[in-house]
Amino acid sequence: MKKLAVIAFGGNALLRGGQKGTYKEQMENVTETCHSLLPFLKSDYNLVIGHGNGPQVGNVMLQHEAGSHQFGVPGMPIDFCVAETQGLIGFMIEMGLGKVFAKEGIKRNVVTLVTQVVVDKEDPMFQNPTKPVGPYYTKEEADKYAAETGAVYKEDPKGRGWRKVVASPKPIAIQNVELVKQLADQGHIVITVGGGGIPVVEKADGSLGGVEAVIDKDLASAMTAINIHADEFYILTDVPKVYINFRKENEQALDTITVAEAKKHLADGQFTEGSMAPKVRAAILFVEATGHEAIITEATRLGDPTCGTRIVA
Repeated sequence: MKKLAVIAFGGNALLRGGQKGTYKEQMENVTETCHSLLPFLKSDYNLVIGHGNGPQVGNVMLQHEAGSHQFGVPGMPIDFCVAETQGLIGFMIEMGLGKVFAKEGIKRNVVTLVTQVVVDKEDPMFQNPTKPVGPYYTKEEADKYAAETGAVYKEDPKGRGWRKVVASPKPIAIQNVELVKQLADQGHIVITVGGGGIPVVEKADGSLGGVEAVIDKDLASAMTAINIHADEFYILTDVPKVYINFRKENEQALDTITVAEAKKHLADGQFTEGSMAPKVRAAILFVEATGHEAIITEATRLGDPTCGTRIVA
């Protein structure tokens, strides 16, 4: 019986530091990342892929803003923008895998699911939005847009201007996750929960409605992995392992750590928020729910039995 692995692509899967983000750059990057999946593609694995969308959704929001200011085209809310990026990034991953398949003589179907993720409308994060999205503004511009839209803007800690901030609530349910499981078990590669999923809440009539929020893609991928009973969960990033005392003289790479050790390192502030900390939390969530290990590593290290940092029960 084939093993089922969920792999969460990091931001550098599509865009690397110093790049402008052209279509050519992103396609080259994603094809390289897809090539790193060969150890799974050539072995007895079914695959589900999650991915981030940080730079892409920011660019889409800029495009909407420019269209609104220059041509009067109405701008769209962030849930709409997340849906847009799920389609475009899913397309690029499908194309990247297609190039790998053609080169290696592999025949597999790949499907992108535009995925809604339910959050709790009473999540306390809605009362204290902290996740910056979109472009930088002057204080005058930020005050103007806040008055017009009711959105919250906060000053960037590095003094680069003011940005819109939205909530980052916890995911509580993945829509159509049964389809993800069904398709993956049939051998199809499924791309889902892009950018953490399109954030939605349950309305009074039982329907779902989009909200201004950003869901952590590693948490959403971990929840997907739990719900489809994945055997393995990989979180890809731009460093080969998790480190304590990162970039200090006493820096130490972690090979294998228990959930208890990971929690202690989190409590000690060893992992940066917005970077490694959410990845470690997502790994802990998966391990505690399933008893299986989670691995945080670079894409190029996949297939190496000693790769990355393994978080175990």
